[in-house]
Order: sequence, then C-alpha cells, then structure tokens
Amino acid sequence: MKKVVLSLLLGGMLLATPKAWGQSEEPAPVEYSERVPVEGAGRTVLYTRALDWAQNKFTYKPKSALNAVEAAGTIRLTGTGTVKQVDNRGKDEPLTVLFTFSFQATDNGYSYQVGSFQIVPDPQEPSQTMDFDAYRTQLREDKNNAKTRNDRRLTAQANSLASEAAMSFRSYMNSQPAEGNIGMVEN
Repeated sequence: MKKVVLSLLLGGMLLATPKAWGQSEEPAPVEYSERVPVEGAGRTVLYTRALDWAQNKFTYKPKSALNAVEAAGTIRLTGTGTVKQVDNRGKDEPLTVLFTFSFQATDNGYSYQVGSFQIVPDPQEPSQTMDFDAYRTQLREDKNNAKTRNDRRLTAQANSLASEAAMSFRSYMNSQPAEGNIGMVEN
C-alpha cells in the first residue's frame, strides 16, 4: 500500500512541476555593451584615445564607414570578421560577418557597443548582407540543423567575436600611461 501511495504522490508531483523548455526560446541578440565611469579624464581625452584605437588598433579589417564626430564625442565604424558553419559533409564553410562598433564619450566616462551583426551569406556577392538574427532563424528551420547545430555554432562564434572586440577596446582604454612618479623618488 505504501508503494502505491508513494508512486501516486511522486507521479502527481511530476505532473505539477513546470515544464522545462531548455533552449527552445529565441536566442538573445548578439551584442556587447558597457558603460564605463572614468573620473577626471574628460570627454576630449576619452574621445581622442578611442579614435586612436579605431584608426590604428582596430584589427577587424577591412573596416569601413568610420564616422567620428568630435563635438558629440561619438565614433562609429564597421568591422569584418569570419565565422564558420558546417556543411552536410562536416566541412567548414567560412562566412563573412560585419558588425558595428559605436562609442560615446561623456564628461564622466564613456559607453561603447559591439552589435548590429550582419552576415554575408553568399561570398560571390559581398554587398548583399542579411541580418544575423534572420540568418539564425533560417538555420534553425533547416532540416539538417539537428545534425550540424549551425545556429548555435554561429551564435557562439559571433558572441566570441563581439567579446574579443570589446576586450581589445577596453584593454586599450585601460592602458593609458600612468601620470606622476612610479617607484622610488630621489630627493
């Protein structure tokens, strides 16, 4: 009798638990953004430093559409990266990805964002782009996606690309030379 009651009780609890959907929901957009407070630097100093990074240290080339407005303290440019999906035979197929880096300096700090991902689905026509989220949706609906997992694969690679670009920028901004004396000072 105890076993019957216990199994009915356990079965009822299992039926009453909320459903777990795992990763069936739409994935979040691929982007990285951050607001960084900086004391005493000023808008012009932050803007100049960010512009130097955009012009000289931005490694996601070819870069295009550099738009810098000093009066507003804004910088915007498009970078290029590569992600790889897998074909039905398991071979890598590289795809070009375009993304936007945008920067805004204020008197109290700065904010930046890596986002607006676009994919070039056909390498023969590089001017034809497609929104990254729309491309992921297409991949999710593909009959071979259960085998290739290209939607997850490309999402992970694009997120990595966004993080790498953000870390490169933040590292550069944080590497400002120290002012004053460091170490022992002679009298």
